[in-house]
Amino acid sequence: MTLLSEAKKVIDNEIQGIREVESKLDDSFELLIQCIAESKGRVVMCGMGKSGHIAKKIFATLVSTGTPSMYMHPAEAFHGDLGMIKEEDVFFAISNSGETSEVTQLLPFIKSNGNTLISMTGNPRSTLALMSDFHLDIGVEKEACPLNLAPTTSTTVSLVLGDAIAVALMKATNFKEENFAKYHPGGALGRKLLFTVKDFSHKPQFVEITDNFIDVLTMMTNSSSAVVLVGKPGDLKGIITDGDIRKKLGSTKNINFNDLSAADLMSASPKVVSSSTTCGDADIKMKHDGINSLIIEELGFIIGIYDNLNRNK
Repeated sequence: MTLLSEAKKVIDNEIQGIREVESKLDDSFELLIQCIAESKGRVVMCGMGKSGHIAKKIFATLVSTGTPSMYMHPAEAFHGDLGMIKEEDVFFAISNSGETSEVTQLLPFIKSNGNTLISMTGNPRSTLALMSDFHLDIGVEKEACPLNLAPTTSTTVSLVLGDAIAVALMKATNFKEENFAKYHPGGALGRKLLFTVKDFSHKPQFVEITDNFIDVLTMMTNSSSAVVLVGKPGDLKGIITDGDIRKKLGSTKNINFNDLSAADLMSASPKVVSSSTTCGDADIKMKHDGINSLIIEELGFIIGIYDNLNRNK
């Protein structure tokens, strides 16, 4: 068997494992989602070893999609961190065997503390599964590991179920793009939805309508944007971009640069947006109009330029 065919065999095995787990889901899944959505506390994810890595990833997905969550290492929990768990928290433990000692030793406290207990195990008759209020069966017929030892398919299905829970919670809590952007202000979506063109503007550079080609080119070279405006902040006449200059030079033969003025180079009636326009709306407008720059206006005055250089930051 080639290494490529071995890799495909692993993928097929894990796809089959996902299908097996999918077939085990029933109406109790909706009750589980409702329980988490209505909880006034956090989802405390817990797991040991590979299950702990999966628990950390699920925790990260939950918090980024609006569900308060935290990760707790079971060994650290048993040595004092249990004090961080509040009564209103939902405790979510992952253990393929359902008998991981570091996890099961926490169960008496969880039950006495009144926490709802959710678990993922590969054994519905295990200690962890039987003590849980909600149990998700992640049992698979065979691991992708050729020795059927290393957690492979079982960890994949755990991860997939975690994603299913996170997405279902987004639906249950009506989590929207704006909410996602709030938790990801540094990402592209956050910039599109949370920031305005004013936040990403270049300072406008103005030339007079009678200024010559060399004056325009010098101003453009010294500008942080490949755009020069013609007129004044309160009296805009036009816009000159590097594209306008290339178009003029390409359409005129035997041109005398000294004869060209800003009026000859500019495009009249440039596109203007208000300073409160979101970056997302500005990007859509530029794409629709086939342009690379927008002029930003505030209280009747030109205050900046928003262009492709800005939106790619």
